[in-house]
Amino acid sequence: MPVLAVGSLELTYDVVGDGDLVVLVMGTGAKGHVWTLHQVPALVGAGYRVATFDARGISPMPRQADTSFPRMTINDLVDDVAKLIEHLGGPAHVVGTSLGARVVQELALSRPELVRRGVAMAAHGRLDEVNRRLTAGERQLFDTSVALPAEYRAAIDAIVNLSPATLSDAAKARDWLAVLAYSAGPMDSGERGQLEVSAQLKNRLAAYNAITRPLLVIGFADDRMIPPYLCREVADAVPGAQYVEIPDAGHFGYLEQPEKVNQLILDFLAERSYLY
Repeated sequence: MPVLAVGSLELTYDVVGDGDLVVLVMGTGAKGHVWTLHQVPALVGAGYRVATFDARGISPMPRQADTSFPRMTINDLVDDVAKLIEHLGGPAHVVGTSLGARVVQELALSRPELVRRGVAMAAHGRLDEVNRRLTAGERQLFDTSVALPAEYRAAIDAIVNLSPATLSDAAKARDWLAVLAYSAGPMDSGERGQLEVSAQLKNRLAAYNAITRPLLVIGFADDRMIPPYLCREVADAVPGAQYVEIPDAGHFGYLEQPEKVNQLILDFLAERSYLY
């Protein structure tokens, strides 16, 4: 994968397809290749040039045995995406989920000249008390070197991130649990650094009134991590923003309901807003 130097850091990225540029921004602790399962093929098939990347702390950041972690801020993450867009010859459509949605929102606010249209899935302008405590608990697991048993961690991750509609299907539940158990393990230092970013986030809803770029906010009806009401707050705060809520989808809604998510993104980027 190509590498972009950002100060003393190196961000790994990939670009496929031809056409207008779309940059996909993943959430906390996840590598950019997660997008390649569903969203990248749909966008490339629709005639876009699509960039995915491993965010600061993830690109590259091997697992560490101690409790040190890279320090970063939301502004660092936003600046990284801005530099990637400039490097690839922006402006770009920018799509993000969870922490990546927060990056999209802040980029549209601070660098509007780089953003054609933005899509924010699991968007939020603030965190609620349950989310803050959950994030604090995740940070404490790393800081105290506690690793949950893989099967138990997989079950917790499934409950937190997936819709009951997915988990009620025995075959789907088994498949998801197998994937989550396989990927379960000690939190790496890069993810810990990104969790610290989430802990530092302030209420930005008032500031988002100054966003001028077209924004689509997608909420997932069964999302326990970022409940839909937090997404609606962002859509209400941004002038002209559109809001769509996808049923039977949890925090991983872009993986649970990829066809619906992809169609919403494609329609919005093509300015087919009649669906909303």
